[in-house]
Amino acid sequence: MNFLRYFALLSLVALTNSTHAQQLKGFVFNEINQPLEAAYVYNLNSKSHAHTSENGVFVLEQSKPGDSIKIGLLGYENKVMIVEESSFQTTLNIILEGKTFQLEEMVITEELNALSTITRLDLTTSPVNSSQEVLRKVPGLIIGQHAGGGKAEQLFLRGFDVDHGTDVSISVDGMPVNMVSHAHGQGYSDLHFLIPETVNKIDFGKGPYYAQEGDFNTAGYVDFSTRDYLKESQISMSVGDFNSFRTLGLFNVLENTKRQNAYIAAEYISTDGPFESPQNFNRLNLFGKYVMFSPENDKLSLTASHFTSRWDASGQIPQREVDNGNITRFGAIDDTEGGETERTNVNVEYSKHISNATTLKSNAFYSHYAFELYSNFTFFLEDPINGDQIKQKEDRQIFGVNTAITHNTFLGQTELTLTSGLGFRHDIIDDVELSRTLNRQTTLEQIQLGDINQTNIDAFINANFEFGKLSIAPALRLDYFKFLYNDKLQNEYTLQSETKAIVSPKLNIFYDAEENLQLFLKSGIGFHSNDARVVVNNLGEDILPRAYGLDIGNIWKPTKNMVVHTALWYLFLEQEFVYVGDAGIVEPSGKTERYGLDLGLRYQFNDWLYFDNDITLTKARSLESPDGEDYIPLAPDLTLSGGLSVNDINGFSGGIRYRYIDDRPANEDNSIVAEGYFITDFNANYTFNNITLGVIVENIFDVEWNETQFATESRLQNEMQSVEEIHFTPGTPFFIKGSISYKF
Repeated sequence: MNFLRYFALLSLVALTNSTHAQQLKGFVFNEINQPLEAAYVYNLNSKSHAHTSENGVFVLEQSKPGDSIKIGLLGYENKVMIVEESSFQTTLNIILEGKTFQLEEMVITEELNALSTITRLDLTTSPVNSSQEVLRKVPGLIIGQHAGGGKAEQLFLRGFDVDHGTDVSISVDGMPVNMVSHAHGQGYSDLHFLIPETVNKIDFGKGPYYAQEGDFNTAGYVDFSTRDYLKESQISMSVGDFNSFRTLGLFNVLENTKRQNAYIAAEYISTDGPFESPQNFNRLNLFGKYVMFSPENDKLSLTASHFTSRWDASGQIPQREVDNGNITRFGAIDDTEGGETERTNVNVEYSKHISNATTLKSNAFYSHYAFELYSNFTFFLEDPINGDQIKQKEDRQIFGVNTAITHNTFLGQTELTLTSGLGFRHDIIDDVELSRTLNRQTTLEQIQLGDINQTNIDAFINANFEFGKLSIAPALRLDYFKFLYNDKLQNEYTLQSETKAIVSPKLNIFYDAEENLQLFLKSGIGFHSNDARVVVNNLGEDILPRAYGLDIGNIWKPTKNMVVHTALWYLFLEQEFVYVGDAGIVEPSGKTERYGLDLGLRYQFNDWLYFDNDITLTKARSLESPDGEDYIPLAPDLTLSGGLSVNDINGFSGGIRYRYIDDRPANEDNSIVAEGYFITDFNANYTFNNITLGVIVENIFDVEWNETQFATESRLQNEMQSVEEIHFTPGTPFFIKGSISYKF
């Protein structure tokens, strides 16, 4: 009898709760009926909260009639609504109206990802018009170009010379950019297929702490998302020094509705650069996107793009030839360098609310990629007659699928969010070649030639437990690799193969100390794969070097117009073990460690003046070398970037941007130093009616700087002995261009 009474009491309590504390479901749109992602939905009475998905959907727990609900998103007017009894029998449609961005409205604990929100603010206050500028929007990321504009940029992040992507994972709409087992170098990431005006947001994270990120996520990851729609069509053109020309078209194909959008974009760029031997650079980008929402608000998007580029390059030049006056800073030793590349992508994304508590997000992609590069770094060191020019070439197809399911539930009284996912990537790389050549015409010797098949299957699970102000998120990731290599230079058919698996645990802790102060501790293990040719030759040993990381920091808003984020961090690598495509060899450098401080600041002086600054201090050392010989080549100790932006004051906008990288060791004993630089750029725009006139000045103070530098041993044709010293690509001098754009 007592049991029946107890059961009846529990049933009554449950019935009472279901009557008075229920679920609210709704959609959040902007004024042109497009869904808004990451809008904050907060019950001012019960303190329950939710964020909208990319479909604009939210499900808010613990609500009852009479409660006040606040809906907000930076860049939009906040809205407060009273919950009515009928609100639980229907799906709410909430429209937020756009407004001028105000930093004072940002509440850190309301943001789905406060650090990524900062990059969204930076994009809003300082728009970009080149793929290089898009990368520079990642706080602390410094880039350099050193091959005529067509080669993937050299990246610097957290004391890493990342080369072209070895330790930073880069993706666009869930499609990987990093190339495994690439002809030029592991992780090669050519982002030039991305038209900057199509970028909607940048999600990033530093360190190996993220379950959804796998290969190459050691120093961090960057995920670009393209726009689902255009507010208006646009055509623009810019002309500048060095025969520089760019034209852009963005065109709505369908009128924006709640159910479907479509647009296409096209970009063409050409320039000769400041070099005495013209770069003859040109690039063509085509991009299209179609987005559809079902009556149930499932989202399906299809993107397709094609990119092709070709260029000549003056190449890296030795400092001694500039010092003795034989060539200028913009001269060349071998001006027959250069190359061509192309990439075609198809990507399908699908997201669905399976239930009020469960969502699905997936994408499937295909890429065809071709690459051919001619370089000469050592001139006549190896071949005193013909010179040391090399060719690197490949033809690649990439197939892949990513799927993630997120489920919200309660474990007792603790809110729990479980995210699990599966991924697959398969690369078919034909005729991966390294050859010695003469004048880009004659092949003198094939050093390497073969076919590669590489497969990566991954699975992960991430749990996020919310204990009021405290969130604890343990995670586990599994990656499995299959490497196949057919060496075509062997007399007989030989297929070499290896398999390898790696488990990567993560643990992240967040504490909302105050409404505008979030503390965090991030920890985890990451890795990057090595080239398949190295893997099979090493019989699978030491080919997935681990990275162990720890971050302790905060995001703080000390005043209404200022946001500061800081992090003390440490990163240990088991082995900096990288295939160097230029030489067809492996450069293992043993165990290394890096530690440092990240500091970022954003300040809004008034409605139209905005300041941002990011600084990274780092100490990077090899752990298996004696003191004084333990420097990690090209690892920067200090980087700085930021600027001042003016937004729409009587039609005027613009700003000043700066970036700094300090002197850094170019070799292990610091006897050769790569000189640092401080570069300042300027832009100004004036808009009237639908026309915008603009001017852009790069390197406004005409600083002589070296964009990329390496300690290289080389020999010139008239030299008896080789010399090891700095070889560099000069940075752009004072460079001005004007632009005009029309929106319709």
